[in-house]
Amino acid sequence: METGQRVAAIGMLISAALALVKIFFGIKGHSTAVLSDGLESAGDVFASGFVFLGLYFAAKPADADHPYGHGRAETLSGLLIGLLLTAGGALISFGSVESLGEFKPIPASYVIWPLFASLAAKSILAMSKFRYGARLHSAALTADAWNDTMDSLSASVALIGVGLSIWNPVRFLDADRYGGFVVGLIVVSTGLRVSWETSLQLMDTMPNDRLMAEIRTVAATVGGVRGVEKCFARKTGLRYHVDLHLEVDPDLTVRQSHSIAHNVRMRIRERLSWVADVLVHVEPAP
Repeated sequence: METGQRVAAIGMLISAALALVKIFFGIKGHSTAVLSDGLESAGDVFASGFVFLGLYFAAKPADADHPYGHGRAETLSGLLIGLLLTAGGALISFGSVESLGEFKPIPASYVIWPLFASLAAKSILAMSKFRYGARLHSAALTADAWNDTMDSLSASVALIGVGLSIWNPVRFLDADRYGGFVVGLIVVSTGLRVSWETSLQLMDTMPNDRLMAEIRTVAATVGGVRGVEKCFARKTGLRYHVDLHLEVDPDLTVRQSHSIAHNVRMRIRERLSWVADVLVHVEPAP
């Protein structure tokens, strides 16, 4: 199993365990906030599942129908995570405020312990996924890391809501429900941000200027290169495909120009691990 898939699988198991515990204690302890956080964790199981499948298909080699590989499956899974989070968060918020003002039993004090466990576990998961997401250049894994980060925040909000309801149930009658409502809003905001970022990748948005400068710098180290006229890059899953317009001495033979272009392609792939391949177009230098 690949590293990214292994991280996603571990995240699924932890989220599933937390979801079951929080849903059980939320129902048994009469806490809307804890129940909402449990439902949010249940959504995390599906989110991590999408990440797992996306990374699995993205790892498949290129074939005749997919000459650029299957990397877009990983980006698409990130988009699905964002849409799932947005819809799930809206449902959580609506369910939390639907019965505002109605009488309900005071939340039991023991419901705070699953929230503390969730806060610790999700913080560790988020840091791990951010690290591996950056290392693997995985949009889906990074999206899942942001999801876990928001889980930590939602657990904190739920703790505040439950704590106020337990501390002064008369004055803060609906604090627990408002906590569940805010948890839903946090999930919605995360889903919208993840959907936006992955949509940019599907629209072939160029990487930042620092990465583009790295490509030009590496290309310029190859002997015979006079300059780089144009340089484009688009992300296809975990890595980028680069289109490069290379300037060389106009008096060189086709064979010599081809040799320089080949050396540029190989050097960029060797030095920049985030580049999958380079298509070089040779032009005469001014």
